[in-house]
Amino acid sequence: MTFKAEYIWIDGTEPTAKLRSKTRVLADGAELPIWGFDGSSTNQADGHSSDLVLKPVFTCPDPIRGGDNVLVMCEVLNIDMTPHRTNTRALLTEVAEKYADQDPWFGIEQEYTFFKEGRPLGFPTGGFPAPQGGYYCGVGADEVFGRDIVEKHLDLCLEAGLKVSGINAEVMPGQWEFQVGAAGPVEVADHLWVARWLLYRVAEDFGVAATLDPKPAKGDWNGAGAHTNFSTKAMREGYDAIIAACEALGEGDKPLEHVKQYGHGIEDRLTGHHETAPWNKYSYGVSDRGASVRIPWQVEVDKKGYIEDRRPNANVDPYVVTRLLVDTCCAALEKAGLV
Repeated sequence: MTFKAEYIWIDGTEPTAKLRSKTRVLADGAELPIWGFDGSSTNQADGHSSDLVLKPVFTCPDPIRGGDNVLVMCEVLNIDMTPHRTNTRALLTEVAEKYADQDPWFGIEQEYTFFKEGRPLGFPTGGFPAPQGGYYCGVGADEVFGRDIVEKHLDLCLEAGLKVSGINAEVMPGQWEFQVGAAGPVEVADHLWVARWLLYRVAEDFGVAATLDPKPAKGDWNGAGAHTNFSTKAMREGYDAIIAACEALGEGDKPLEHVKQYGHGIEDRLTGHHETAPWNKYSYGVSDRGASVRIPWQVEVDKKGYIEDRRPNANVDPYVVTRLLVDTCCAALEKAGLV
């Protein structure tokens, strides 16, 4: 008897990396071995020295194939077993271990847009739909497009055991969101990458493409983000830590350091319009969706909770955004004695 293991990894495509995967057939009961691939075909190596290594780091049931088959998220290593330059997960694990005692949690809101025949799903040929306004959390065939794919994706994520906590239609036709978390920095990023793979894979069956383009339609249409909710144990217990985290994110060169790594095309989305702050101006505020970082109103009332970094693009690498938030905020809280 055998089972299929779908090895998934992040490639070296620039400016935004792609997901790749291939199938290995293994004997029942076999441990998942390291595996290799041609890095010259994934923008990760030159042809004269193209062998790279796939190291399994996260496994879950494969809800598409069913049975004992599995999905396997992998880190990319060089042949000497050191992390490849595209291996952003390895950088995250170092930071996550350093600040593990602060118990950071994340919830990431992944927006995305369906495309068919070169235009967003729901956009008529050669024209535009009615202006945005009725599509967000909408219902009805005149305002909602792609729900069958979205429901199937949610079911697959739950069958896989991923920490997907909800879905909703977004502001533009054909635009949706799913949420992952709450979970620690490495876990939330692993789960989000696999949920993205499942999204692409299920949309494939419907003849539709799912894209993380941060500005999928030019003009007066909302972009697509990955709002990142973050807290530490101290933030979940007191408001001083909430304010200290917000201040730390705005200190010195930190705003630019973050937005430069929050996904390609950040300037197209963070314009100061469509529920965004300008990419080059940092701000935070209570219940303010026009701020860089929002403090939910209930957090101010309760004097504890979490913050929402609204800057990350839909195409952000979750291993990167979680690393940056943990490194910046946890270091500041530690320095301030708020741990």
